[in-house]
Amino acid sequence: MHVTFLLNGETVEVACHPTQTLLDWLREERGLTGTKEGCNEGDCGACSVMVTDDKGARALNACILFLPQLQGKAVRTVEGIAAPDGTLHPVQQAMVDHHGSQCGFCTPGFVVSMATAHLNGRTDHNDVLAGNLCRCTGYTPIVRAAEAAEAAPVPDHMRDVPLLLTPKTPGEAPQETGAAPPAAPETIEDLGNWCIAHPDGTLIAGATDVGLWVTKNFRDLGDVAFLNRCTELQQIVETEERLRIGAGVTMTDVMIAVQPHHPSYAELIRRYGSDQVRNAATIGGNIANGSPIGDNPPALIALGATLHLRRGNETRDLLLEDFFIDYGKQDRNPGEFVEAVSLPKSAPALRCYKLSKRFDQDISAVCGAFNVTIEDGRVIAARIAFGGMAGTPKRAARAEAALVGRPWSFETIQAAAFALEEDFTPLSDMRASASYRMQAAQGQLRRYYSDLTGSATNVLEVQP
Repeated sequence: MHVTFLLNGETVEVACHPTQTLLDWLREERGLTGTKEGCNEGDCGACSVMVTDDKGARALNACILFLPQLQGKAVRTVEGIAAPDGTLHPVQQAMVDHHGSQCGFCTPGFVVSMATAHLNGRTDHNDVLAGNLCRCTGYTPIVRAAEAAEAAPVPDHMRDVPLLLTPKTPGEAPQETGAAPPAAPETIEDLGNWCIAHPDGTLIAGATDVGLWVTKNFRDLGDVAFLNRCTELQQIVETEERLRIGAGVTMTDVMIAVQPHHPSYAELIRRYGSDQVRNAATIGGNIANGSPIGDNPPALIALGATLHLRRGNETRDLLLEDFFIDYGKQDRNPGEFVEAVSLPKSAPALRCYKLSKRFDQDISAVCGAFNVTIEDGRVIAARIAFGGMAGTPKRAARAEAALVGRPWSFETIQAAAFALEEDFTPLSDMRASASYRMQAAQGQLRRYYSDLTGSATNVLEVQP
């Protein structure tokens, strides 16, 4: 197929395979080797590039970014960060001045992330750089460099204007795949028709999961549809009582939308992947892949969220907790796709706790979400959900029953904690043992009690 976009200010037209990554194309066909291949799965940030579209500039991982996702957009690699006359960008000069590089392998990704943040006026450097890994310099001189560049003006050449072209008719897919030409539906109706015609096809939104099927498993995805031009899936509709979030909304935008209503959920999302991952990953993709360790479903289940599914012109709604049937199995019919999820705006007692080996950008060992309603000192309703404790994200029905109708006390919480042993039989794996997971889940329930009774429980806030 043919894709047209801006590359470091120059219009390029590329004939490519639908699942050719930007990283491979940059290095192998353009000779732009500043963008590095480290993990090739979106973890290390060595491949970071800046992508600009009608929503602004954002940092993304080129290693799991397919070329068709760039249609009409603007891409800037580390080779395009300095001015055309060679003048260093302020963050580049600051990296030199503050000795922010040693071996240099990770440095191009850091520079791109920092330059994108500089363009957007961001000063939350720890969050910006959480998706860029360095094992030589350490982060202190790099953060100092970012701070030193804050007040410098944004160079004019960094303000890319995307092409925003209408997609050309896709060319034929390579003969050896046997697949139909890739689709780029622009409406939900077009997407619905495509899914009915290709019930086994692969939908590609942010590619933060699907990308690894290609880069790590070397899978031929067969028939594919890219969702980045289906703007109807990217809408957030707010009513007096609810938020309806389209399946194509990125986790960055989900975090912004829920922050005023559910700050604990927003904080959970802040630790979801990295800035680069959140800028690409979609809430619909995280739900539809049915992962037992996805961080969104526990929070959404605790909120009593409703999932909206579509097949052609037919729609149906179900509680999100009912979508997950078993490991790798969801309540989704052939040709049906996730259209949106809706959730209440008010849940003042919602708390979400993520436990992982690494604080930032890591997969949860246990993720717990708690939403208990208390009146006159007694529990009148409870919704508790966990990820990492079963083959699916799952409610803790026995623990909830141990709470409802009883006094809101530590003794009640203890009884509910023991009831978790009847709710779950967790597995041991590389992230945690079954015993650790159970004790951690019980600890999170006790933490919830302390949290709601006014004790400091956040490790970032507790002071010695």
